[in-house]
Amino acid sequence: MENTKYNAPVVLTHINDDSHNFKPLPTPTGKYPYRLHIKDIIGTATDKLQDRMFFHMVGDTGSVRHSDFQATVAQTLAQQIEGHPDTQPAFLFHLGDIVYNHGEASEYPAQFLKPYQDYPAPIFAIAGNHDGDINPGASSPYQSLDAFMDVFCDTHSRPITYGASKRKSMTQPNVYWTLETPLARFIGLYANVTKHGCITDEQREWFIEELRDASIQRDEQAIIVCIHHAPYSADTNHGSSTAMIDFLERAFAEASVLPDAVFSGHVHNYQRFHKTYPDGSVVPYIVAGAGGYALLHNIATHGDDTVAPLQFEDSSVELVAYCEDLYGFLKMGLVRTDEGLKLTGGYYTLSQPDDTKAELYDRFEIPLRRSMCLEV
Repeated sequence: MENTKYNAPVVLTHINDDSHNFKPLPTPTGKYPYRLHIKDIIGTATDKLQDRMFFHMVGDTGSVRHSDFQATVAQTLAQQIEGHPDTQPAFLFHLGDIVYNHGEASEYPAQFLKPYQDYPAPIFAIAGNHDGDINPGASSPYQSLDAFMDVFCDTHSRPITYGASKRKSMTQPNVYWTLETPLARFIGLYANVTKHGCITDEQREWFIEELRDASIQRDEQAIIVCIHHAPYSADTNHGSSTAMIDFLERAFAEASVLPDAVFSGHVHNYQRFHKTYPDGSVVPYIVAGAGGYALLHNIATHGDDTVAPLQFEDSSVELVAYCEDLYGFLKMGLVRTDEGLKLTGGYYTLSQPDDTKAELYDRFEIPLRRSMCLEV
């Protein structure tokens, strides 16, 4: 068979059962239903986001191994804010795996606080599997996500005590939570520490209610789902997560709501999938996990017996763009037009560790249809 890249999702042909690694979730720091409005963070600057809002997205920026690109990605993100006043990103939404390998507080200064000390906008985050893991050899015992909660889910914003840092703690109300903005709701999920993800029944019920509530306002706000473990992937390291696909599709069906886009990390590359549902709705599933970790992941080639094509019954998923050999990040936008909301995106890449400017690699634009509901 010809040795060409897959243009559709794959699954690994051998998967180890690591469900025993599941970790209990921390106690929420805020009140149910765990929502944070951006106005509580940036105040009156929220008024500028009523018709146009731009933001960064990236995952897997941490790396306990030496990475030539970890600091470069962070610096370039900061430079994009300073150099583009008309399309200035209002915040960074991190897609998880901030600190490797075990989410330890001692690693936050080197892997996150120092590289991102000059990022001039708020940083929100969902946790990745490495953020929730526990080092069995740690000198001081700690619980899963202790450091993540200190940095991102504090009860009020204050200086972070992990080393000298200009950043203050964020006040996200829970490890799974919703960010409310004038043009979008970002529903952030937590899929725990297993390789392909696992979500509790309690979080599932919360997610369904958040989808339903978000659908009431979807003429004014896009519905964006963020989950670290990529549902769809064509890479050879993780492949697609059938557990996350099943979780999302069942939740969408029960809520009778489809999101406008799904963003993930976990896989260390860039992939943009378009999923076409039976009613003709197209939802982009985008992976942006090349944020700095020392090793990137390859897209599978036909003939590789470690992967197999993912089978579909009532939908199709196509890989329309990918980048497997360059580090990079997303700059997204939401714009209100006479025809309704429009989602814009650009994936920017870096080819050298000393790059001072990222190059546009992939650009896309998606008008948001307002009939994206499921029949139940």
